[in-house]
Amino acid sequence: MALSNVSLQVPGQSIFGLLGPNGAGKTTLIRIITSILQADSGSVLLKGEKLNRDHILNIGYLPEERGLYKKMKVGEQLLYLARLKGLKRAPAVQRIRIWLDKLDMLEWIGKNIEDLSKGMQQKIQFIATVLHEPELIILDEPFSGFDPINVNIIKDEILDLKAKGATIIFSTHRMESVESLCDHIALINKSEKILDGPKKEIKHRYRTNKFEIDHIGVLHGLDQKYQIISSEPTEQNRFHTVIKIPDDCNPNQLLTALITLTEIHRFSEVIPSMNDIFISKVSEQNE
Repeated sequence: MALSNVSLQVPGQSIFGLLGPNGAGKTTLIRIITSILQADSGSVLLKGEKLNRDHILNIGYLPEERGLYKKMKVGEQLLYLARLKGLKRAPAVQRIRIWLDKLDMLEWIGKNIEDLSKGMQQKIQFIATVLHEPELIILDEPFSGFDPINVNIIKDEILDLKAKGATIIFSTHRMESVESLCDHIALINKSEKILDGPKKEIKHRYRTNKFEIDHIGVLHGLDQKYQIISSEPTEQNRFHTVIKIPDDCNPNQLLTALITLTEIHRFSEVIPSMNDIFISKVSEQNE
């Protein structure tokens, strides 16, 4: 069974992170949304309407499995794919030149695809995905093959597409990208949805009541209700300490207690990362 009773609601004009370990069912779900596969039951609604052929032209899909015609020239390839998505020749050519210029690839317009590096080919596939200005964009591991500079370039373009009104479903294993891009997330494991919601709300839900403190001198005399998780020297007489407070306490109470015992240089809450939450939820279900 590839998916079992997975129900998701993707807010419009947002970046929705579709997360899960290998084999969880993410690609199957994407293929159902794009009508490449037909679900045994259930339905896909786009703006309240059941998905139909007309909607497909308004979806841009960048699959994890890349595929370009190696012997075709860059410009010809993009024009061919744009025409398949319903664009007329003149506006398609104009958009192709604009996008190639934006991604610093205009000089490659007459080169064969096979002459491009893996990262350059990935840029061409990204352009092909968004060239027809779809309202729904689905990106499956869009940063594969990119160096850090090009990752940031494509991130900026994704954020710009969202700002212009696109809704983006973003499937990735790169949790740092989820942190910087996604508004909402859904986590799938073993064919089931095990977590979903706004990213900020989920991170708040998994708070651990832990706080990091940079301070002067060894910490002595702290009330035992505050659990010192670790305390390590950093330089000279400075220490980095992690403390967990009980559920019935608030940060101000801990800060008040610390002020009488040490000179504080930094006090901040330990917010769980999406990577921490991902590992915790998947491990919990696997156990």
